[in-house]
Amino acid sequence: MPSISQTIATLQTRGLDLTDSRLLLLHALGQPRAGRAWLLAHDTDLVSEAVNTSLQGYVARRLAGEPVAYIVGHKEFYGLNLQVNSDVLVPRPDTETLVDWALNVLEPMPEARVVDLGTGSGAIALALKSTRPALQVEAVDYSHAALTVAQANAQRLGLAVTFSQGSWLNGTEGVFQAIVSNPPYIREDDEHLPALRFEPRQALTAGDDGLDDIRTIIDQAKTRLQTGGWLLLEHGYDQAADVRALLEAAGFANVQSRQDLAGIERCSGGQWTAPDL
Repeated sequence: MPSISQTIATLQTRGLDLTDSRLLLLHALGQPRAGRAWLLAHDTDLVSEAVNTSLQGYVARRLAGEPVAYIVGHKEFYGLNLQVNSDVLVPRPDTETLVDWALNVLEPMPEARVVDLGTGSGAIALALKSTRPALQVEAVDYSHAALTVAQANAQRLGLAVTFSQGSWLNGTEGVFQAIVSNPPYIREDDEHLPALRFEPRQALTAGDDGLDDIRTIIDQAKTRLQTGGWLLLEHGYDQAADVRALLEAAGFANVQSRQDLAGIERCSGGQWTAPDL
């Protein structure tokens, strides 16, 4: 039987990167919450035939392109361990830029009402509530299956977020101090879609230019934001200028974009300037 260190080395020769190799092996070993330090401390432990059999199944799925998060059933986001499955997008580090921005604009409003549109696994809403417990956080998704995942995450983490089913703001009532969303923004003919085939397509694509859902959210937000309230949107790597133009045309002020850790303009937003309802 191979040791843990030998098994990791073998996985890498088969084409897996080091991080994926570690995560899949920990999952097969029944140590999903352990990490690099645990593996180093047990590097000479032998991997049993039963564990190796399970591991090979996981490896085959990963080599076929399935995200590791779906295989192991969880993903870290903003310090939270979120359960995920193929009904929701895998939370990505890029989206933490949106959370950071939302927390920044909400800092003067510790009990503000904020809604996360297209919540998926609940990542954004739960990150906001976890960091600022006094916020009144709501989350909406059109998919009942996605809401089941998000509600389970909220319950497991003990975070009081209100969930509802609906199409963007149609699933909510009243006025908000902030609206945040990571909506579908990929073009229908985007060359990267085949690599995302395991994730729910309805959560990925939005028309010929990828901006259909963003247009809808901007239009709806005009009647649902308090004066001075913020609309913050994640979008594609090359869509910042277009999204800023849409926000400005709709009457938003202080329109700007924020860069992710790779220096890409990943989020755009602005403040609503019309009178209160």
